[in-house]
Amino acid sequence: MPQKIEIYTDGACRGNPGPGGWGALLVFGDQEKEIYGAEADTTNNRMELLAAINALEHLKSDRHPIVLTTDSRYVMDGITKWMHGWKKRNWTTASRQPVKNEDLWRRLDALAGRYDIEWKWVRGHSGHAENERVDALANRAIDEML
Repeated sequence: MPQKIEIYTDGACRGNPGPGGWGALLVFGDQEKEIYGAEADTTNNRMELLAAINALEHLKSDRHPIVLTTDSRYVMDGITKWMHGWKKRNWTTASRQPVKNEDLWRRLDALAGRYDIEWKWVRGHSGHAENERVDALANRAIDEML
């Protein structure tokens, strides 16, 4: 079985909306890569989505299975539970409202379709080492932008 790529992602926002950042850690064997970015006026949910999107866009190959860990229930539930219904209803929610952040959900959906991904959720700010690390990256992105 091919070796797994582990990805940890997080988003942060100061104000919601407000300045926001995202961070991701990609781990393959003993190799690690940190990536992060920021936007001046955004929301926490957009940053959570961009963390996963940018991490997946950063991959060079689709040969390895991926374990993507997020502390965002929004990302976790969106990709594993809600996505099918949104697409079936032409990108509207069960209450017939437009899906928020549809642009990013479409990007994530297209990327996720290219990979074998196991999605995992972890409670944020609970001492999970990699989650704390990507939280710090997301906040560093905001600090460097401001």
